[in-house]
Amino acid sequence: MFTALLDAARNSPFKTPFTKAQCDAGTVAPVRGRTIAAAASDEVEFGSTKFFVLCGLGGIISCGSTHTFVVPLDLVKCRLQVDQAKYKNVFHGFKLTLAEDGSRGLVKGWAPTFFGYSAQGAFKFGLYEVFKVQYANMLGEENAYLYRTWLYLGASASAEFFADMALSPFEAAKVKIQTMPGYANTMREAMPKMMGEEGIMAFYKGLVPLWCRQIPYTMMKFACFEKTVELLYAYVVPKPRDQCSKGEQLIVTFAAGYIAGVFCAIVSHPADVVVSKLNQAKGSSAFDVAKQLGFMGMWNGLMPRIIMIGTLTALQWFIYDGVKVALSIPRPPPPEMPESLKKKLGVQ
Repeated sequence: MFTALLDAARNSPFKTPFTKAQCDAGTVAPVRGRTIAAAASDEVEFGSTKFFVLCGLGGIISCGSTHTFVVPLDLVKCRLQVDQAKYKNVFHGFKLTLAEDGSRGLVKGWAPTFFGYSAQGAFKFGLYEVFKVQYANMLGEENAYLYRTWLYLGASASAEFFADMALSPFEAAKVKIQTMPGYANTMREAMPKMMGEEGIMAFYKGLVPLWCRQIPYTMMKFACFEKTVELLYAYVVPKPRDQCSKGEQLIVTFAAGYIAGVFCAIVSHPADVVVSKLNQAKGSSAFDVAKQLGFMGMWNGLMPRIIMIGTLTALQWFIYDGVKVALSIPRPPPPEMPESLKKKLGVQ
C-alpha cells in the first residue's frame, strides 16, 4: 500500500500539492506565467522517496524531542485528569509530585514518550506529505486549490490513523507509569508487566479513544497551521514569503504553529482525558470511563494542556520547518490560484 502511494506521489504532475510542474534543464514553473530559478543541484527532489523519508525524519526529530521536553507538564496533566481530588491544580500537582517522588519523579515516563512520539512523528509528517500529494493528484489542479482545506483535513486524518497505531503501545505504558504509583518506574518494567496481566490488548485497548483524540487534533494541527500561514503572509507579513529571510519565515511558522496548537488542545481534550483514565482503569471501556467522568469531568486539566499543546505544536512546526531548511527539503510556498481557474472566474 505504502509503495503504491509513494509511487503515485513521486510521479505526480504537481511539483507542489497545488501547482503543476513544467520543468526543463534550467527552469521550474510551478505556476503558469511565473518562472523561478531551478532548485540547486543538492536540493532534494519534491515527491521523491528521499523527500518523503526526510520528511518522516523531520517528524521524528520534531515530535520526539518536543514531547520529551514537556514530560513534567504532561505527567502533572495526566495526574490532574485521573485524580483531581488529590492534585488540585497545576502548581499543587508539581509541588505534590516533588514532595512524594523528588525531582526524578517529574520525568517518569520519558522513555515511552520519546520512543512513542518519535514513531508517531515519522508517520504523521511523512505520510501527511504523501497523502497531500496523492489527494491533490486525485482532485486535479483547480479542485486541489478550491478545496485545499478539505485536502489538508483528509491528508492529516489519513496520516494520523497509521501514526496512532505506532504510538498506542508506548502511550499505554506511559500512562501506567505516570498515574499508577508503584506499578512501574521504567518502560522496561511496565511493558512486560502489562503483557503478563492483559496480553497484547493492554497496548491497544486505548487505540480507539486515541484515534478520537489524535485524529481531530492532527486535522486541526495541519489545516489550521496551513491556513494560518496563508493568512499571515496575505494580511500580516508586509512582504511576500519569497522575499523573507529563512529566519523570518521560521518566525511565521512558530506563530502559526502556536495558534494552531491552542485550537488543537481544545478539540481533542475530552478524548485525552478518557485515554488517561482508561489506561488507569483496568477492564473498563471508553464508554464506561466517559460515563463515569461526566461532561465536566472530561475537561479536567484543560489549561495545562493548552499551554503544553500550544508550545508543543509551535515548536514542532518550527523544528520541522528548520529540518527542511537544513536538509534542503523543498518547502512549497502558500498556494496560488491556478491561471486556468483565474480565467474561468475572471480574476486578474
